[in-house]
Amino acid sequence: MEYSKNGLHLTEQFEGCRLQAYPDPGTGADPWTIGYGHTGPDVHKGLVITQEQAEALLQKDVQKAAADVAAKVTTDITQNEFDALVDFAFNCGCGNLNSSTLLKKLNAGDIEGAAEEFQKWDRAGGHEMAGLLKRRHAEATLFLTGIQS
Repeated sequence: MEYSKNGLHLTEQFEGCRLQAYPDPGTGADPWTIGYGHTGPDVHKGLVITQEQAEALLQKDVQKAAADVAAKVTTDITQNEFDALVDFAFNCGCGNLNSSTLLKKLNAGDIEGAAEEFQKWDRAGGHEMAGLLKRRHAEATLFLTGIQS
């Protein structure tokens, strides 16, 4: 399964694009971020990139998240469920998804229980963040639109 344009739009909407590096909103410091939420050792204070570079970094980063979701989900899922999980993994980190109760419930077949887990990931730097809560709600809504009757 590949990350859809719908999923990519969700990521772009919540990340926004900033072409100059900025500190993590939750900590006010590390990790430095650029483009559409790209972090890593290549990002530092004062770094500036082009729109094209931002888009290339986003594609690379979402591909990594998509590969992780595909490897860790052991049950059949819909495109919308996949997209919601990729956005979550992109934003929270693959390690956090992989050790989450969200993934455990999903792999156990508890779709509704898994969807309820999204909202628990609304903190950064130990602080509740309204933007993260809004993003988790959007992910859970997308995830639940994947349930087939």
